[in-house]
Amino acid sequence: MMEPNPISSSLLLFLLFFTPTMVAPLGINYGQIANNLPLPENVVPLVKSIGATRIKLYDADPHVLKAFANTGVEFIVSLGNEYLSKMKDPSKAQSWVKNNVQAYLPATKITCIAVGNEVLTFNDTILTDNLLPAMQSVHTALVNLKLDKQVTVTTAHSLAILQTSYPPSAGAFRRDLVNCVTQIVDFHCKTGSPFLINAYPYFAYKGNPKQVSLDFVLFQPNSGIVDPESNLHYDNMLFAQIDAVHSALASIGYKNVCVQISETGWPSKGDADEAGATPENARKYNCNLMKLIGQKKGTPMRPNSDLNIYVFALFNENLKPGPGSERNYGLFKPDGSQAYPLGVPAINAVSTNSSNSGGSGSTPSASVPPASSSSGYLAITSDSGTSLSPCKTLLLYFVSFGLWKKLDDYYHL
Repeated sequence: MMEPNPISSSLLLFLLFFTPTMVAPLGINYGQIANNLPLPENVVPLVKSIGATRIKLYDADPHVLKAFANTGVEFIVSLGNEYLSKMKDPSKAQSWVKNNVQAYLPATKITCIAVGNEVLTFNDTILTDNLLPAMQSVHTALVNLKLDKQVTVTTAHSLAILQTSYPPSAGAFRRDLVNCVTQIVDFHCKTGSPFLINAYPYFAYKGNPKQVSLDFVLFQPNSGIVDPESNLHYDNMLFAQIDAVHSALASIGYKNVCVQISETGWPSKGDADEAGATPENARKYNCNLMKLIGQKKGTPMRPNSDLNIYVFALFNENLKPGPGSERNYGLFKPDGSQAYPLGVPAINAVSTNSSNSGGSGSTPSASVPPASSSSGYLAITSDSGTSLSPCKTLLLYFVSFGLWKKLDDYYHL
């Protein structure tokens, strides 16, 4: 009698464990800044085991796109910040779309292209000035190739584009970014693409664990907060962040834009000074979040809208720079085993791609940028896309969660 396949058995148990929470589509970020990740074909069953039906790449890795052909999994592929200036050229944009999107359709379900990552909060005027023209050029390429009805164009923003985020009803964009954001949102409305935000409650807790409630950021039972203007009750920080974005969009005249959370997660390990980066906290955050997604539960401000969330991340990535937490956001270790206990047997990915260091593995032409990882993705240490001083970090997060008065008293701001 043939012996049972231990990997298949483990996957079945894992799938059964997650099925009740995976009613709504779950997205997952698939980063590859590592040299020990499984081959893409061995990643397919891992993705399916957690019920994920959407993947966001930080590039357009041909090996991944081929491996997921005919699986039904939807993809966001990305163009890195370093290629924005090139993408302003219509011919280069069209070449990139032909080689990295059209070439894989319809077998691989690419539905969106993310142009740049957290560009506006790099405070780089050249990058900022190139962003919208690059997005428009890529969209024009899709129109020319008759792909614009099935593939949209967007860009992911840091939560730090907000000037005010507490209370959520008072959410507003940074004054210096209002004009740029308005033009981008207008583009979204005209083309039907989503507005993407990267949101990490973990940073708020890490900034000051004595002031920020751990239960509030981990979706655990707690008394929550009440927005004094809307009287809406919030029992978790992520929902407050999302609704602050809704309010900010409404404040510039856009009330019906589709908001998606393109990144959120919690590290299972970090350096000694990174409070809260533990396997248990990561388990609570990600599992509770997936349960909420499965319940089709919207935010207090948008109770009837499904959550559109991409968890960060699929794997721990051993080559990411920065503090220890940067390399430990994965649900899985490179061998396919769980990064923290989930109560089911470990899953092993049998083969690794030791040559992978975050690029696509493709050989680009001289005129077309490679499908490589975005430099904007290399570190997620702060919500701004750049390193913040301790004082600025505290200020950013405490303003977000109603602790301004405490800071005002303490720092005499």
